[in-house]
Amino acid sequence: MKTNRIKYSIPLGCLCVLVACSTRNDTFLARNSHALSTKYNILYNGQIGLDKGIKGIEANNQDNFWEILPIEAMNVDEDVVVADTTKNADFKLAETKATKAIQKHSMNIGGRERNSQMDEAYLLLGKSRYYDQRFIPALDAFNYILYKYSNSSRIDEAKIWREKTNMRLGNDALVIKNISKMLQQHKPHKQVVADANALLAASFLNLEEKDSAIVKLKIAADFTKHNNEKARYRFILGQLHQEMGQNDQAREYYEAVIKMNRKSDRKYMMQSQVRLAQLFDYQNGDKFAFDEKYHKLLENRENRPFLDILNHQLGIFYDKQGKDERALEYYNASLDHAKNDNYLIASNYRNIGNMYFKKASYPMAAKYYDSTLVKLNPKTREFIHIEKVRKNLDEVIFYEAIAVRNDSILKVVALPESGRIAYFDGYIEKLKKQDEAKKILEEKEAEKQKNIERNNQATTADVAVLANGKAPAKPTFAPPSMASLQADNVFYFYNQATVSFGKVAFKKNWGKRNPGGYWRVSSSANVNAAMSQDSLAIAQQDVASDSISKTKEVNPKYTSEFYLSQLPTSTTAIDSISKERNDAYYQLGVIYKEKFKENDLAATKLEQLLGNNPEEKLVLPTLYNLYKIYQITDASRAEEIKNRIVTQYPDSRYAQIVNNANVVVEEGTPDAVYKKLYQQYTNEEFDVVLAKIDGLINQFSGEEVVSKFELLKANTIGKLKGLVAYKAALENVAATYPNTEEGKKATVILAEQIPLLEQMNFDFKKSSYWKILYPVALNATNDRKAIEEKISKFMKAENAQRINLAYNSYVDNEGFVIIQGITTQDYAASVVSVLQEDPAYKIQTPAIIISNENYKIVQIKKNLNSYLEAKKE
Repeated sequence: MKTNRIKYSIPLGCLCVLVACSTRNDTFLARNSHALSTKYNILYNGQIGLDKGIKGIEANNQDNFWEILPIEAMNVDEDVVVADTTKNADFKLAETKATKAIQKHSMNIGGRERNSQMDEAYLLLGKSRYYDQRFIPALDAFNYILYKYSNSSRIDEAKIWREKTNMRLGNDALVIKNISKMLQQHKPHKQVVADANALLAASFLNLEEKDSAIVKLKIAADFTKHNNEKARYRFILGQLHQEMGQNDQAREYYEAVIKMNRKSDRKYMMQSQVRLAQLFDYQNGDKFAFDEKYHKLLENRENRPFLDILNHQLGIFYDKQGKDERALEYYNASLDHAKNDNYLIASNYRNIGNMYFKKASYPMAAKYYDSTLVKLNPKTREFIHIEKVRKNLDEVIFYEAIAVRNDSILKVVALPESGRIAYFDGYIEKLKKQDEAKKILEEKEAEKQKNIERNNQATTADVAVLANGKAPAKPTFAPPSMASLQADNVFYFYNQATVSFGKVAFKKNWGKRNPGGYWRVSSSANVNAAMSQDSLAIAQQDVASDSISKTKEVNPKYTSEFYLSQLPTSTTAIDSISKERNDAYYQLGVIYKEKFKENDLAATKLEQLLGNNPEEKLVLPTLYNLYKIYQITDASRAEEIKNRIVTQYPDSRYAQIVNNANVVVEEGTPDAVYKKLYQQYTNEEFDVVLAKIDGLINQFSGEEVVSKFELLKANTIGKLKGLVAYKAALENVAATYPNTEEGKKATVILAEQIPLLEQMNFDFKKSSYWKILYPVALNATNDRKAIEEKISKFMKAENAQRINLAYNSYVDNEGFVIIQGITTQDYAASVVSVLQEDPAYKIQTPAIIISNENYKIVQIKKNLNSYLEAKKE
């Protein structure tokens, strides 16, 4: 009977287990069995995967402390992933476990979930998707908790996670509304309060409402139980106050982070130290205490990972005090320790570049600016600014090189003959020392490389011997380099380089030996005799080489005649060098004034230019630029320059500007006024444009648009007065505004187009297109109207070649009524005859028949009379 009981109890027990494991039976055993299995098996392993993934995010997260930190320490890709594809294996594991728990252990009976762990499963599912940056699927999971498990003990946490997801999707206003409502309805736990207010602060920051963000972040910092969060929130509060100019409040929060010391990640403490350094008062602060404090921080072993930012701040500290050598030392130390912080590297390069720029070492400054641009984000304003400065430096470097070179030449040319020789002798001595030092350095490098090759060969030989099980023998000579053993034939005597090296090494160790047996045991006398012969041969070679060196010509670089012969001697050449030097000084003065706002440097260059007796065309623009500079830096000197301009050049436009004369007030911005005037130019209202433009130049003096007005004025003058006046106007634009786009364009026109236009001559050969001109005075509107009416009448009656009517201005008070579209000269003559003799038209104004090509020359050079005289001939 006992056996039978056991026999039937086993199936009965299995049946009970199956009944308990069923998800369709709402029994105590079933509910607790599934809850237990869900919590301590599936969700436990899923939580392990989630925690591991979060640690990976924290390890890989690179906070940019140069900007306001995000509230949550997680970098999010710009593109929100909507598709249900995982990126991280740990989060995939967590999601898989959560899904398994839901699919196998959910007990949805009668519309109600009986497994108490299902809300935990959905929470794990949503978190794993959130951290995997799949926000749309994550939002579905959190919404399901709020919909299905409203009585869950984790309902507040689920609400916060849902709103975090909404924030990531850009729904910041909805986040603020929902979280504020949640906090008003009931009082959650402290950590929930901290998380909710941190989320509100993040949303307010996204909406650029910094005051509201500060209020909420303070609450989060007070309520959070996690020290890392407390330190992060305090640091962000310091950043926000600092950005708003509230430096005292910012210092309080940074100091609060520092006081936490080892309770949080050290990066927050060290970055707070850096921020305090940024807030240091260089006017009234204790510089000695600052120096001592940050040197102690450098010496602290715990701060080794932060030597890059600490050295950078000390570099700034010395830089602002003008201690350039110390600053450069710490900037370079920061660069040595900087690894991944591109902005820190760029800042070091930028600051070093600025130091060289202040010293006028422009080539070095340009190199450091180039390095800065490599590390900076091209989308930032700082990148655009430095890129602009770097481009301007190309011009500065170019003109500074011209100025220095030509100054040097002119200085030497001005010396007497003895002074020139002494000057070049001194230069030759320096050159010899430099060449000698260079030679010694090259020899040392060659010897060092040779020793490295010998050591490598010796090591290779030792390894080969040890591989055979034998102790390495001390080599009697250095074997050939590895490079010489790369020949096609590896046998020793097939390689001439190795054979030659072997002969030299043998001779060095054994001397000269006669071929024959027992050469190792030859008498010492024979060896000495052979070595004596060798020494005698070497001595003879030395004597021969000395005699050759004596007869060999001296390097011309070491003779003063070499340099004296290159000096310019003719007055024309010297004047050309002086002119080039003066142009360079003027360009430098304008560049420093307009582009770099370095008024002192600009004034120095322009004053030097005036002292060099420049061409007359440079004097007045130079004086005007000095006047504008001294208006800012030296009022009394500005008044002197003004009096000089008014006295020496009373009729000049600059005299009108400094006296505020002829100022036309036009409504609108400078660009709008320019566009309006340019439209009048396009409409060929050249007289109107020329009448207005000087007044507008005076009105907008100092604005960037002035160079545009000047070029427009030059073009208008060209239309009205011809090539000679056009060239003079362009020269004025190129000289006055050399560094603007308009000045450069004028320079190009003068160099490329004007010479071609000057070479244009009339051509009386056959042409395919002709015009008939009727000169009319601009003020004789009735005459013009009468001629146009008669031509229009003729065109309607006899328009065989589809001719048309036009009008062009010519000079100040004259223009042309033009009949164009004529293909032959004979037809043009017949038209003139008809219009003159036919009683229906009777145009008495003399007509001029001209080809299209010659008409262009007439309009460009304004030389109609020359054309008529050439035609008669």
